[in-house]
Amino acid sequence: MAQSLTLVLDVPETTGDQDLEPSPYEEREVHDSFHRLIQEQSLLAAQEGLELLPVGRTARAPDKRHPTLLEPGGVPAYSSATLRILASMPSRTIGRSRGAIISQYYNRTVRLRRRSSRPLLGNVVRSARPSLRLYDLELDSTALEEDEKRSLLVKELQGLSAAQRGHMLRGMPLSLAEKRWLREKSWGPSGKHKGHSGRGGTFCCSRLRYSCILALHSLGLALLSGLHAARPWRYTLKQISGQFGSSVLSYFLFLKTLLAFNALLLLPLLAFLAGVQAAFPPAPRGPAPAFSGLELLTGGGYFAHTVMYYGYYSNATLSQPCAAPQDSGHCSSRAGSLPYSMPLAYLLTVGAVFFTTCITLVYSMSHSFGESYRVGSTKGVHALTVFCSWDYKVTQKRASRVQQDNICTQLKELLSEWQLRKCPQSTCGRLRQVVVLGLVWLLCLGTTMGCAVAVLTFSEVMVQVWQGTRRDLVVPPPPSLGPKPSPAGQEVGLLALPLVVSVLNLGASYLFRGLAALERHESPVLEVYVAISRNLILKMVILGVLCYHWLGRHVAALPSRCWEDFVGQELYRFLVMDFLFALLDTLFGELVWRLISEKKLKRQRKPEFDIARNVLDLIYGQTLTWLGVLFSPLLPAVQILRLLLLFQVKKASLMANCQAPRRPWLALHMSTVFLTLLCFPAFLGAAVFLCYAIWQVKPSSTCGPFRTLDTMYMAGTVWVRRLESASAGASWLPWLYGYLVENTFFLFLVSALLLAVIYLNIQVVKGQRKVICLLKEQIRNEGEDKIFLINKLHSVYERKQRSRPDATQEAVTAPAQLARGGGDWQDSDGPCTRAQHA
Repeated sequence: MAQSLTLVLDVPETTGDQDLEPSPYEEREVHDSFHRLIQEQSLLAAQEGLELLPVGRTARAPDKRHPTLLEPGGVPAYSSATLRILASMPSRTIGRSRGAIISQYYNRTVRLRRRSSRPLLGNVVRSARPSLRLYDLELDSTALEEDEKRSLLVKELQGLSAAQRGHMLRGMPLSLAEKRWLREKSWGPSGKHKGHSGRGGTFCCSRLRYSCILALHSLGLALLSGLHAARPWRYTLKQISGQFGSSVLSYFLFLKTLLAFNALLLLPLLAFLAGVQAAFPPAPRGPAPAFSGLELLTGGGYFAHTVMYYGYYSNATLSQPCAAPQDSGHCSSRAGSLPYSMPLAYLLTVGAVFFTTCITLVYSMSHSFGESYRVGSTKGVHALTVFCSWDYKVTQKRASRVQQDNICTQLKELLSEWQLRKCPQSTCGRLRQVVVLGLVWLLCLGTTMGCAVAVLTFSEVMVQVWQGTRRDLVVPPPPSLGPKPSPAGQEVGLLALPLVVSVLNLGASYLFRGLAALERHESPVLEVYVAISRNLILKMVILGVLCYHWLGRHVAALPSRCWEDFVGQELYRFLVMDFLFALLDTLFGELVWRLISEKKLKRQRKPEFDIARNVLDLIYGQTLTWLGVLFSPLLPAVQILRLLLLFQVKKASLMANCQAPRRPWLALHMSTVFLTLLCFPAFLGAAVFLCYAIWQVKPSSTCGPFRTLDTMYMAGTVWVRRLESASAGASWLPWLYGYLVENTFFLFLVSALLLAVIYLNIQVVKGQRKVICLLKEQIRNEGEDKIFLINKLHSVYERKQRSRPDATQEAVTAPAQLARGGGDWQDSDGPCTRAQHA
């Protein structure tokens, strides 16, 4: 057993001003001296001859026939000298000298005292002095010295200010329990008495101020906790990750991301369009229909006379409230007021929100790519998951249970991925799978084309029905009111096209899922990617047909009507119908199927959560929202409400009706894939659709802010010309507008820059991954070099030990040879050797 180490307190007396805060240079000296203490303790431990032996193993004599230094179990068998050297390493000696730490910081607090000299211990009253009867004579003297130094440190801390005391406690390399004990003791009754006697009411004021700061800090933390608890995904995401794995969690994380995108999209539209138009409402020219409740499904009726749709917005220049509307449709602005052009505001706001969404989406995609393929990722490292995943700050039983389930699920995913690598498929199996995959893809593409033809045919029928209904109208509606409110039956008939599209989407997705069961993919990740590709092709083709239906057929079929309102209402109906079918699919596809399997089929297997179909439903709904922003500025608000309800419904159904995947898999790159699909097929398609509507399609002449223009894009040109004619000094503005806005080169340049940024980020991450692979290999080689050097040192040590018995034998036989007159030995060894042996 190691002998006790004596630690001497060196308390230098200082006479300078000690009220100042410690400087970084002084703190560096403290930590350097602490490092020297660690080294001294390590050297002492090495000199004591501390010998570490493996538990359950006995020392074995070195065997000359076996030069290897590995035991049968693969554990290196090092000698006592090697183990002594290893025991003196800094990584194994830190933490031995807690008394040295306390002693060092006691000396540090002495130098930071407010007074020039420390009060003598002899001045302490007799009742406060320690009694010998309290000590056990058989106790270790090291522990007693450590307690004495700790008490002295507490007394020195009581002499410091609150700021210096907090700074010193934070810098101590002690445990939280030790720091908490020191803080409590430093605020003890002795400190209060000392403060009252020395400084009067100063201590009370500082203590009151410190209590107020703590109370305000606690109140702020409580408010933040309340805001954190108000979020719907407070415990849900951790619970889902623990029970269902990262694959199902990726769906809810993507839904959360879409909520953020829609909030970013809605705020500028509310501030610059809907809010301004609600503050300066246009003059009504007819009675608005009463709210009947059917508008929640159809989107028409009462909603057509609100800021919900394009047709409600005026083409006036707003400034101050007008006494009477002018014939030209513009308010007479007062002197000094700033005019607000609604056509220009409408165009610039929609363009700005799309540009902001594009930048945010590209940044999120690149950031997610860096996170998914980040350098030094723990892919396949099971030891880090086992030993480094637990969060020791968790104290609640529920939270610890969730964290335990999360770690268990992560281990299952890692082990399943490792098992897939160990079990490759045969050549015949791969060939058979390729043939089946080709046939299934042909069937899926044929189904997609059939759905597209069905949607196109039904949309043509709906256009003909709409034209027939329009010819049957006897009295045409007023030009400023847009579409005339239809009867209830005709309003319900407008739901036919969204109903057909939703039925085709749901039926085709179930057909794709059934065909995927024939392929029998070995990798669950590949199965999900294939399902996402098929559903994505289906939805994009159907949306392309619908875009042609809205901008091609309806614009020609409704030349004197407000076709923008009709397109906005169609997109609203598609969003509502898609949400209703999501609820029906959750009810019948998950709840009813679970009840049937448990009651009728007597099976305890629950259905699995279909990640591909649900994620593509989210992308489909977000694409509809982006398509409708121009025609319905408040459509993002409907999407936010839809996503919140969908989050709650899917969460409840997942917990009650679904089970974890039978084959767990690690969703490392799912978020990146979802954002990529959201960016390129969805957002890019919606941007092309809106650019075509703004640059090429003629607006309605009966409604909206662009009713007097040939295209929506002309609003910017008209504003620039008006500004040039009003101010002679603004001649540079048309030039700037022509080169930056009207010239398509700038648009292509911005697009090229975005693509270049994406490409550079991808290349940088690839380069970092290569560098990290090389560094990992170098670290592995360094470890092998260390093992090699230790083995060499051990072999040298063994040779030295083997040479010692030979030298001892020579020393024993030398006197006998001398007695027999060994002159040859004398001549061979010389006088030095003879003197050494003597």
